[in-house]
Amino acid sequence: MPSLTDYDPISLTVFAALALLSMAALTVCLFKTIQFQRLGVGRSDRTDDILEAWLGGRPDEAIRAASDGDTVGTRVLQAVLAGLRARPNDAAYAEELGRNAARREMGLLERRMRVLEAVVQGAPMLGLLGTVIGMIDAFSTLSLSQGAVDSTLLASGIWVALTTTAAGLAIAVVTFFIAIWLESRIEMERQVLESAVSTAVHGRVQSGRTR
Repeated sequence: MPSLTDYDPISLTVFAALALLSMAALTVCLFKTIQFQRLGVGRSDRTDDILEAWLGGRPDEAIRAASDGDTVGTRVLQAVLAGLRARPNDAAYAEELGRNAARREMGLLERRMRVLEAVVQGAPMLGLLGTVIGMIDAFSTLSLSQGAVDSTLLASGIWVALTTTAAGLAIAVVTFFIAIWLESRIEMERQVLESAVSTAVHGRVQSGRTR
């Protein structure tokens, strides 16, 4: 196995860039995980309780619970219930308030997800670039050699070149599956918010514990 000294400056630069990409992906993943936990993504208990109170004829209790605004669902329902209180006979107004609030919350959840997309797309290309440049360098050395070619030296050069592609693909694959998991949670939250808005405005129970 080649040592660190076998890597040329370009390959080392590529590895440094890949390391930065992996650190960026890891930072975003940790940030989104903490953010989702703090905002209660995937937990609809508070939303269900508010809807139960509202549809059960306890509007003051529902509005009081929604006023906490500590989760995505409560903030959206706070906007909906405020609209229903302000204009009891204008369901479209309350629904629009709720959908606008939901769009703002979804924008917050989707923030920085493009960083993961950039890592998934950029890491393999960067690794391939390092491999191509490394192969060019290896065969350039081969073309300049005189007499018998040291096959061990050539194999070592090719191995060094290919490791950049392997590293880029590994980073991209791991980031891809993490991004898919985060995006699935965002999509599920979008569906929950849409259902909550419709249930609060039209009184139709679509999901959750609300009756």
